[in-house]
Amino acid sequence: MTASSGLVLKDPQELYELWERQQWLSHSISFEQDREDWAGLDEQTRDELIWSLGTFFVGEERVTTQFSALVQAYEDQGEEAYLASQQVDEARHTQHFDRFHREVLAYDGNCDARLDRVREQLTTPFVELFDGHLVEAGRRLADDPSNVEAKVDFITTYHLVIEGILAFTGQFTVGAFLDRTGLLPGFNEGFQHITRDEHRHLAYGTWFLRDKAADPRLGQRIQDRLLVLLPLSAGVLAPHDTDPFSDWSLLGLSSAEINEFALRSLKRRLKVIGVRLPSGWTRSLRTARRRAAVAV
Repeated sequence: MTASSGLVLKDPQELYELWERQQWLSHSISFEQDREDWAGLDEQTRDELIWSLGTFFVGEERVTTQFSALVQAYEDQGEEAYLASQQVDEARHTQHFDRFHREVLAYDGNCDARLDRVREQLTTPFVELFDGHLVEAGRRLADDPSNVEAKVDFITTYHLVIEGILAFTGQFTVGAFLDRTGLLPGFNEGFQHITRDEHRHLAYGTWFLRDKAADPRLGQRIQDRLLVLLPLSAGVLAPHDTDPFSDWSLLGLSSAEINEFALRSLKRRLKVIGVRLPSGWTRSLRTARRRAAVAV
């Protein structure tokens, strides 16, 4: 399938076959150098990495647990195979982040205990998006896997917002730090595999939403969902205890650079899907900005 931008979109069967060719083992990566690197980091850099990687860790776990609803909503055998492979990806990503927290950050206990510890630093927008909107979208889809509106809502929430805005931007921010410093080579090895996996996931979400957006009613539904979730996304990108609409920095990048990357990525994907940014999105951001100012 060729999008109006000239981009060739792979269908789910093609993406599944690509998945078979791009396997990697999360437990074969050595963190020996990472432990030495971590010991030499200054406190601020450690704090920023702990927060950044912690959001990835919890995010991967949240998606793994909620993805079953989408697997059940497959429309043909090729899509079923692809969706099952993506859920495996999400579990493998969780394993990579769990190993790093256990073997480098020395977080005790089992995976659940480490997740509980990481959750203590999550921001309110993160919890609202992942434990609220994502879980609710998954519940509605699980209740009726044939409900196309519920499926559009779930994929808009997950593939377009959580992966297409938040994870993609987080990969840009953390990846730039790792490339610039050469630190944490073991973590970076797995992180690059994860980034490649996410490109497959984004390709599926773009393919699906482009197909459904041909129906104006569903195209409007994508816009309506974005109108609700964009202000939350701005909050999720900002570090803990930071006003998301103020000037802040993370791992050497300014808030302006990070937010510009996020918006540019979203616009590029929406162009392929054939849906514009919702007309009221700047107004919704202003409302969220006022609420953040009151909270502070």
